[in-house]
Amino acid sequence: MSIADLVGLVGVAAYLSAYGLLQLGILKVEDGRYALLNGAGALLILYSLIYDFNLPSFVTQTAWLILTIIGYVRLRSRRRPVAPTK
Repeated sequence: MSIADLVGLVGVAAYLSAYGLLQLGILKVEDGRYALLNGAGALLILYSLIYDFNLPSFVTQTAWLILTIIGYVRLRSRRRPVAPTK
């Protein structure tokens, strides 16, 4: 097993951990750790694709990463406290 394969498997473990923890009720979609695990999973799998390229997987992982970033940014923008007006 190559280093790239090992890195990709860690990415798969991140995805599965995020999904499993969500289904068990330990994490919520609004939890930043959920986005972190999904983003890390996509990045690590993209890294492994550098060494063994597969176009459908590349497209899927890139879309997953972009959607995760959008969701995280939207989540963070909703949490900002509104400054009181005088």
